[in-house]
Amino acid sequence: DIGDLEDLGKQDVVQRSIHGVVVPKRFKRSQKLREKEERPHSNGVTPGTQSVYVKTWGCSHNNSDGEYMAGQLAAYGYTITSEKKDADLWVLNSCTVKAPSQDVFVNAIKSGKESKKPMVLCGCVPQGDPDLPIFKDTSILGVNQINRIVEVVEETLKGHSVQLLETKPKKGKIGPQGTLNMPKIRKNPLIEIISINSGCLNQCTYCKTKHARGDLRSYPPSEIVQRAKLAISEGVREIWLTSEDTGTYGRDIRYSLPKLMQNLIDVIPEGVMLKLGMSNPPYFLEYLPDMAKIFNHPRVYSVLHVPVQAASDSVLERMKRKYTVKDFRKVVDYLALNVPGMSIHTDVICGFPGETKEDWEKTLDLVGEYKFPALHISQFYPRPGTPAAKMKRVNTKEVKRRSRELTQLFSSYETHSKKIGKTYRVLATEIAKDRKHYVAHNKSYDQVLVPMNEGLLGKTFEVKIIKTGKFYLIGEIIESSLKEAPTLPEPLSKGKTSSTSDSWVMPKRRTRKDQKEEKKRKSLKNGKQVSQRFEDDIVEEYKGPAKVVVVAVIVALVLALYVRLTAERDFS
Repeated sequence: DIGDLEDLGKQDVVQRSIHGVVVPKRFKRSQKLREKEERPHSNGVTPGTQSVYVKTWGCSHNNSDGEYMAGQLAAYGYTITSEKKDADLWVLNSCTVKAPSQDVFVNAIKSGKESKKPMVLCGCVPQGDPDLPIFKDTSILGVNQINRIVEVVEETLKGHSVQLLETKPKKGKIGPQGTLNMPKIRKNPLIEIISINSGCLNQCTYCKTKHARGDLRSYPPSEIVQRAKLAISEGVREIWLTSEDTGTYGRDIRYSLPKLMQNLIDVIPEGVMLKLGMSNPPYFLEYLPDMAKIFNHPRVYSVLHVPVQAASDSVLERMKRKYTVKDFRKVVDYLALNVPGMSIHTDVICGFPGETKEDWEKTLDLVGEYKFPALHISQFYPRPGTPAAKMKRVNTKEVKRRSRELTQLFSSYETHSKKIGKTYRVLATEIAKDRKHYVAHNKSYDQVLVPMNEGLLGKTFEVKIIKTGKFYLIGEIIESSLKEAPTLPEPLSKGKTSSTSDSWVMPKRRTRKDQKEEKKRKSLKNGKQVSQRFEDDIVEEYKGPAKVVVVAVIVALVLALYVRLTAERDFS
């Protein structure tokens, strides 16, 4: 029964029957409703044996969450399938950064409902906007509780809809999601994505992700290093460090990003590369000398994603970005000067509210000056519930014009032609979209296309650049360098579940009898009075309308008793 999941009610949970009625477990239910809730699965299949389709949109942090959810389900016995039509249930993991990404997610939900597919909705959209009408009668899993995906999927397959939304991690919980020590199915067996922290320290006026991920919460460095060592033992060749803002790592646990990266460098062998994810300028400034040293290490990619968003201080102030254009320039200039081959990627929002033509010209000038090899261009979209949504908008046609103008500027220059004839050491990690080349990366994380020779994937070797394009280099393999490739563990086969340390425990199926017996043992151990225990359980376990009603009744009874005793004493 949905009401008997351990601790399910001790968080921000809405419990619904198959008819959407809130039913606290200690209230008497009709025999008819109980029979419906306890009815065996309609397909007669044992839980943990069905097929599940897992789809993720968005950033690398979201992709890591999706890999963890797929891994836990597979470890429990579910079959992870890429064929959504044949799947018994869909797990949809969403992104809320932009309106278009949310629209894709909503359309997927509509498609699932039309196909009558049971669904579990995850990610930043339901966490930030749990009351959207499209979520009605559909299970929701919060971003801080992906370690409970098995429970939610099992209950959903029974016909229940569960909303498990913890707005803040429990006190004493290691990191935002409890632990990194969970099984996962890597989308690419050669790449391990490690979330080093969740949330951020900013309050950007346009950002919806903050509503979902919350404030900064970092994983202990030991947890991250343990995860990296496990991944390396399973044949991973690249380790990506990701979060909403990697530069803020450790500020809540008295640690720092450079220290963490040095810890990882110490355990990463030759042939494995470390890649740092996005960092905002204000939190990177104080680490510049240390991070330049880190980026110069041969096992760390010399690439950094630093969003500028706008080259006007007045626009940045309305965005509440906590840095100036001068700060951004300092980060870029210092790294370019002190790290040979350093590659800087950035983001720009076109047409933020209040952005004047003069403001926009400054952004164009900045891009033209630095000629970033990678530029993420976004039109401003007002996200519901954000301060920027209430600001006076720039005309939509003008926003689109600015987007086109910046795109044309970005397309007008080329940064790779000077690399023709040069020799680079590269690591091949994936198959190119044309299905004719492998994609490899050099120290600057340039995309280098190489022939699909047998045994090349996962290897480091040297190439000579013979041709370049806007987004790629084409390399000719130097055969003699293949003999120098270090010997590393073979990667897992695609779709195979990663292992965990001995401390991870697979979720156990809990029957109604198990739940009742455990609660009885806890009650006897605590030795509390029955009435007090009943009151505490209700207050702790039930959120939403049921809690309000029960607490109101209890308060009314206590007040009535107090008034009666006072009246009797006065009368006597």
